Amino acid sequence: MSGEVQAAAVLGDLAGSEARDPGSRPPRRRRIGLGDWLLPAYTIIAFVFLLIPIVYTFVFSFNDSLKSNISWRGFTFDKWLNVCNVEGGAVCQAFGNSIVIGIAATVIATTLGTMIALALVRYRFRARSAISLLLFLPMATPEVVLGAGLAAQFLAVGVPKDMTTIILAHTMFCISFVVVTVKARISSLDPALEEAGRDLYGSPAQVFWRVTFPLLTPGILAAALLSFALSFDDFIITNFNSGSVSTFPKYVYISASRGIPAEANVIASAVFLFALALVVVAQVSRTARAKRLAQLG
Repeated sequence: MSGEVQAAAVLGDLAGSEARDPGSRPPRRRRIGLGDWLLPAYTIIAFVFLLIPIVYTFVFSFNDSLKSNISWRGFTFDKWLNVCNVEGGAVCQAFGNSIVIGIAATVIATTLGTMIALALVRYRFRARSAISLLLFLPMATPEVVLGAGLAAQFLAVGVPKDMTTIILAHTMFCISFVVVTVKARISSLDPALEEAGRDLYGSPAQVFWRVTFPLLTPGILAAALLSFALSFDDFIITNFNSGSVSTFPKYVYISASRGIPAEANVIASAVFLFALALVVVAQVSRTARAKRLAQLG
């Protein structure tokens, strides 16, 4: 009788150990559902679809083409080495105009947008809600309507269309994006940091430049990069307000009727590679900085 009791106890201990250690049981095979392969497949297809125009542009920048760059004629480095020789350097002049316009519009829009964002977040005044609503209108308005409206205003005032009107037009629609981006950064700041600066007898200017501005720098840089990208890439508003001034998007659009030259592909590929290099450098520096902070901690 005692042997049976002992056997029952041993079996009970084994059952209890199996219940406590489910890993000892043979693993069940997980069924592969539709979502396990559908979402990754969709992601890969979307990624490939987005990269096809970029790959095409990069590959055909090495095409030994003549007037049009539609069919492949042979591999050559001549287009990269003599990018400004086509049509008297028109493509390089258009690219330079886009750079100048983008930088000017970015500096003005970032400066004004940062001040507007600070005023909207930190101060209470009349028509504050109305101004916040009006700032979203350029973002929601179609570019055709916005470009036509600006062109009509310049025509009514009698301002000739040149690079100045392009800069003014780009500044106007870039300010909204700057305000939205910088407002999000200001709202996330801890007011105690600025209070600590004032408690240490810092003047308002010292607190702003030594505490507030360094904390706002990431948001300001993000807004500036976004503004430059929007200005450099814009065609519709530029076409309405450029007059005889040519920008890179406008040059590509006009050249599309007779075949975009390979030199335009060269510049587009160079811009893409430069942007990609900036992203890689920023990511590497962020990783290195995080490792240093982890070692110090």
